[in-house]
Amino acid sequence: MTIKILVVEDDERIRTAVRLALEKEGWEVFEAASGEEALEIFKNQICDIVLIDIMLPGIDGFEVCRALRRISDLPIVMVTARDDTHDVVAGLEAGADDYLTKPFAPKELSARIRALLRRVRVPTPHLSTLEFGDLKILPDQGQIIVNDKTIHLTRTEFQLLLELASVPGRVFSREELLERVWGKDYFGDGRLVDVHVRRLRKKIEPEDAKPRYVITVRGFGYKLKN
Repeated sequence: MTIKILVVEDDERIRTAVRLALEKEGWEVFEAASGEEALEIFKNQICDIVLIDIMLPGIDGFEVCRALRRISDLPIVMVTARDDTHDVVAGLEAGADDYLTKPFAPKELSARIRALLRRVRVPTPHLSTLEFGDLKILPDQGQIIVNDKTIHLTRTEFQLLLELASVPGRVFSREELLERVWGKDYFGDGRLVDVHVRRLRKKIEPEDAKPRYVITVRGFGYKLKN
């Protein structure tokens, strides 16, 4: 099946360059010059990945990301014009799985997309239900249950939790989680892990400020409490 990618970028030159680079990889590309246009396209067209520029006319990239997250868990890559911690964190908090900083090389973009596609398409090995107090993880169904209530996670959040649950009590460094969740050829930074942990805690913890399950081990990383 042909991979379908929605590119949301108001600068026509950049949008065209990105489209040509992605089409060179054999992928089908849909273009949107605004957030409103992107949401309209998404209503009528199934996409595998969405690439969203933060600075858009009208609805900005953050709001587009939040709107897509309300109806889909497909991979989202946010694009920012500067490596600004606030922009990066805000984009990830809005629901993005990854981010890119302009200017970026076509090879870097393709590598990020391939890493996301591998994570989406690799089948989860057969595992029985994992239970940690009131938290239940059903790997084969891709479901999380907390206090008998099903919790919706994005694919990235689910994979992150599953990696932590693979060896309960073991501390995973940020670098190790980046490799396990985002891919061994990923060249991002630990902010991805930190923000996704915060998002995960908001969904599964009784009090995300006082986590019961996903514990921070200062100076080392994170672990899932037995």
